Amino acid sequence: MSDQLRAPDAGPYDALLLLSFGGPEGPDDVVPFLENVTRGRGIPRERLKEVGQHYFGFGGVSPINGQNRELLDALRKDFAEHGLDLPVYWGNRNWAPYLTDVLREMAADGRRRIAVLATSAYASYSGCRQYRENLADALATLAQEGVAELPKVDKLRHYFNHPGFVRPMIDGVLASLAALPREVRAGAHLAFTTHSIPTAAADTSGPVEEHGDGGAYVKEHLDVAGLIADAVRAETGTELPWELVYQSRSGAPHIPWLEPDICDHLEALHEAGAPAVVMVPIGFVSDHMEVLYDLDTEATAKAAELGLPVARSATVGADPRFAAAVRDLVLERAAVERGETVERCALGALGPSHDLCAVGCCPARAPRPAAAGVDSPYA
Repeated sequence: MSDQLRAPDAGPYDALLLLSFGGPEGPDDVVPFLENVTRGRGIPRERLKEVGQHYFGFGGVSPINGQNRELLDALRKDFAEHGLDLPVYWGNRNWAPYLTDVLREMAADGRRRIAVLATSAYASYSGCRQYRENLADALATLAQEGVAELPKVDKLRHYFNHPGFVRPMIDGVLASLAALPREVRAGAHLAFTTHSIPTAAADTSGPVEEHGDGGAYVKEHLDVAGLIADAVRAETGTELPWELVYQSRSGAPHIPWLEPDICDHLEALHEAGAPAVVMVPIGFVSDHMEVLYDLDTEATAKAAELGLPVARSATVGADPRFAAAVRDLVLERAAVERGETVERCALGALGPSHDLCAVGCCPARAPRPAAAGVDSPYA
């Protein structure tokens, strides 16, 4: 059989797990979901009801589960079209389908080597290590239940700079610029947004050698923002000013978090005479609640109050190019696990991310076992 006709080889993997955050799918789910998210932090139920107003404003339904179903369909379609015979499962950290239940199902189906795609593209505790802790917790539960053979899980590398993730965002910015009034388009500012996290967590994100000054979290976002801004300049002939800003801050006000906040940034741009802004949510894979509320609702209302024209570009979501990137990541890691030399696909200055998280990479708030790293108890 020729190389052109040979089916792609995902071995040693026999399944892919799409691992996400989860979200409520009705008003009765909102507070129990938030209790799952905040478990162990001692947050009163009344406070959770207040936070839940964001969800109640959308009928108590987070869009993230629907968007994960779309991505699941896109992955299965892409795999089938390219002859990749690899079943795809979906599990969440904080809502049904729960990770533990899905891993139990996968074990019962005979899946023994699982590649895991987390719906978080960047290095950070909440975007990487916490997913690995959840995997370890789920495997520990299965072991306690007497599952005879636990599956081995390998988390795929961070994909923030993979072309299949970056290119759809470039196209989203171009479309948003075209949607602005013609007279303000050429002077528009790009506000690249991501989730704010405590500065201490940012400083310790990524491998130990990258710690300090925002760590890998800030470096990776800046790299992606620069890639998109450069591409927009190349394709429009106009160099637009840009900045990395933050959204969705939570937690005690006395703890320093990454700044500036998107709404504060909009005010500063307005005062400086910026004619328009495109908000570019590069830190999010899909248009889930934080994008819909913090950008489409809160930041857009702030812009209207200021009389500042804004547009919000699309996230990657279930774009077929992203599905193809996931296939590429699976086949890349499979080849590595087979001991083959692989040319890894990555844009920008930082290069491809690591496969295995080292000790000290995005350290936990308190020591907890984490799977899919060099210190995994489930090698």
